[in-house]
Amino acid sequence: MQINITGHHVELTDALNEYVRTKFDRLERHFDNITNAQVTLSVEKQRQKAEADIHLAGGEVFAAHEHDDMYAAIDGMVDKLDRQVIKHKEKMKSHK
Repeated sequence: MQINITGHHVELTDALNEYVRTKFDRLERHFDNITNAQVTLSVEKQRQKAEADIHLAGGEVFAAHEHDDMYAAIDGMVDKLDRQVIKHKEKMKSHK
């Protein structure tokens, strides 16, 4: 899976990059057919925002989460993506 990480008004440190990549490993455990992911980390005043757009076999998934802490925003975003990916996988499997 290819992960593109961009930042708006925030400097992308190695720690942030590594944190996002380790969180996305959890998504790969649930669904193997993830082709690429576009992650955008941004800061607006005091709110940290994490957004991701994932391209899957058979569709796309988008999630965004805002929090005061960037790491908590990434956690919330990955949790949302995880639920959506599992739901997508169940839909793909249920068709006979």
